[in-house]
Amino acid sequence: MTPQKKNLFERFANWATIATGSSAAFLIAISVIIIWGVTGPIFHYSDTWQLIINTGTTIVTFLMVFLIQKSQNKDSKAIHLKLNELLASHQGASNRMVDIEDITEKELDQLHKFYVQLAALAEKEDDLTCTHSIDAAEENHTSKLNLLKTKPHYTNAHKLKSRKSNGSNNH
Repeated sequence: MTPQKKNLFERFANWATIATGSSAAFLIAISVIIIWGVTGPIFHYSDTWQLIINTGTTIVTFLMVFLIQKSQNKDSKAIHLKLNELLASHQGASNRMVDIEDITEKELDQLHKFYVQLAALAEKEDDLTCTHSIDAAEENHTSKLNLLKTKPHYTNAHKLKSRKSNGSNNH
């Protein structure tokens, strides 16, 4: 894959993200605060003296929010693509998990509950290498449901409901 030429803002954002996340940037910021503090008596702690630091830090913070968001969006997209590649290439993984960042938060919450239950089941197993997937869990659920249907306490109402959702009662 040939890298595309980055636009000016993207190049600047990458440079600024690296530069502002450095030790040198932190030391510069500390130095500015110290110089500002030392000059307080010279300017008699005036309103202008206070306004300089307040305005400066507000402007820097405002601009940094956008740079950080740009950087995080790019990193997040790259991570999602890498995870999607892993899911797509692994035979045991459910392809339904690819690109789930576009589903609703309610659907994400449902998936989260599923994986919490799956984790609880995995903790009960002796074999730490045993894996699960949504598809395997669905097969397990269907198998358990069919076994439950043979139990005396399973009423005719449940059987009728099951026939309507499955199309038949022979699974």
